[in-house]
Amino acid sequence: MKRTRVTLWACLLVVSFVLPAWAGSYLDRAALLLTEANHAGHLLRTRLGDKEFMHLVHEMSNARLEAATHMLVPKEVAVAHPHLLMVLENFERAADAAENHEPQSFLLHLQKATEEERILRSIVERHGWALPNL
Repeated sequence: MKRTRVTLWACLLVVSFVLPAWAGSYLDRAALLLTEANHAGHLLRTRLGDKEFMHLVHEMSNARLEAATHMLVPKEVAVAHPHLLMVLENFERAADAAENHEPQSFLLHLQKATEEERILRSIVERHGWALPNL
């Protein structure tokens, strides 16, 4: 009986350390995707005349969105993940608009990405987490 209790407590202790680590891993991955998307968006604003650059940024935006689509998401932050996808989707749409010489659409999608990122961060913080600054 005593051995069972000790084993149970040991398992609970291990699980209590593993779940935050998994959520932390997700937050690190999400922060990386957001940081890279924001950086690419910033660079794209100043290089709208460079066709090859716009194409590369668009391809990378697609890759970030694809990676986020297939990420493992811990239940602790599952409500925030759709907002990460919307942020990355808007960055991809902005890059597509830039590549297709649609500056108004480009700016609109950058603004939407910024708004969704604020929502994402507030949801994560409401649940007691924070996206790391990378």
